[in-house]
Amino acid sequence: MRGTVVLPAAPAPGRPGMVLVHGAGTGTPREKLMTEAVEFARRGIAVLVYDKRSAGYSLFRRSYAQLAGDALGAVAALRAQPGVNPAKVGIWGLSEGGWVAPMAAARSADIAFVVVVGANGLPPLRQQAWAVAAGLRRVGVSGSLVDRAEPALYRAIADGGLFPEPHHDPVPTLAALRQPLLGIWGNADLLTPPEESPPIFARALERGGNRHYALHFFPDAEHAAHVTPDGGVTRAPELAPGYADLVGSWVRDVVAGRPPVARVEGPAPVQASHTRPTPPSAWWESAPMQVAALALFAAAFAGYPLAAAARRLRGRAGAPATRAARLVSAGGLTVVTAGFGYLMYVVMTGGKLAAPGPLLAGRPVIWLALQALAVAVGVAAVLTVLALRRRRAALPRGERVRAGLVAVAGLVFIPWAAYWGLLLP
Repeated sequence: MRGTVVLPAAPAPGRPGMVLVHGAGTGTPREKLMTEAVEFARRGIAVLVYDKRSAGYSLFRRSYAQLAGDALGAVAALRAQPGVNPAKVGIWGLSEGGWVAPMAAARSADIAFVVVVGANGLPPLRQQAWAVAAGLRRVGVSGSLVDRAEPALYRAIADGGLFPEPHHDPVPTLAALRQPLLGIWGNADLLTPPEESPPIFARALERGGNRHYALHFFPDAEHAAHVTPDGGVTRAPELAPGYADLVGSWVRDVVAGRPPVARVEGPAPVQASHTRPTPPSAWWESAPMQVAALALFAAAFAGYPLAAAARRLRGRAGAPATRAARLVSAGGLTVVTAGFGYLMYVVMTGGKLAAPGPLLAGRPVIWLALQALAVAVGVAAVLTVLALRRRRAALPRGERVRAGLVAVAGLVFIPWAAYWGLLLP
């Protein structure tokens, strides 16, 4: 792996050093953190910043333990640099690096201190579900889309193995940390819950008997502690005023044997909404059960008109068991496909720049339309069942099978739609 060492201009023997660990992203280049590297070097710290790995790391696959191993390799490289005191080399982690840097430090006594920025004390799945939900709430969304459907989708994605390290618990690692820690959060952080995470860090460190920590909050700063002109949406190139000075002075105190004791400074951040637990799915809501339900819907809802078309081509078309079955078929297929399509769009565009479309009473118009159609499908499913019971003897065997499959799928659709919030306010 390749990296760059940034040194202070004035030579000085035995200076402290610090390795910078990236946030989330595949193959993030070292230039992404060069602003931090240069500013920290100007405060007397030798800094190593390296290109993040791409092999073995992707949107659907990653290992924090592997990333911690990369960071330890970088620490070893910096400790071997001329003019760097190997006993004074620490590690700095941003965002995802806030999970990785403490893990590396807990594995090695070669790391003298830890700095985290925008770090999470919560599992990744819970943090990500909060970030997207909070983005939707900021633009005025309320109701079942944000309260039920969005977190349910994230849990289903994680249950299907498409969300890496979803339930990673950082607390045991923090409790095992023995090095001094500096935690920094911007009050306008829209990706990490800035009100909930710092107390988790403090409690975990205290539980492990480590009181050498300082937690600092910067006003008008975003996730990476850069200046933000619009409440955290945009990241300006400049670091928050006083951020680099704080890191420089804190590192000097720590390596001189004067680590702070349980210090909390800066205006406390306030979250507009709090995170919610995202436990692993129960069997009845698991990814296999969701796939089974979707397979049933595809066979019944799509199969009904296809079978009718085939019968017409063979000249065997007859009256349907009930016109309600047609609504169950067409409406159910529309709700399932359009519903998941819209949910995926909301998740992909959520967070800082949520764009759910026009709203009516806090509900996206698209979601309201899907909900209205879901209600109609549920009613039509009940009517189809009643019609089949009433006309069963008079119906041809083929129509009984076709309409029966649609009725069964329609009845399954009702609890499925309720689970996804389509039948909830």
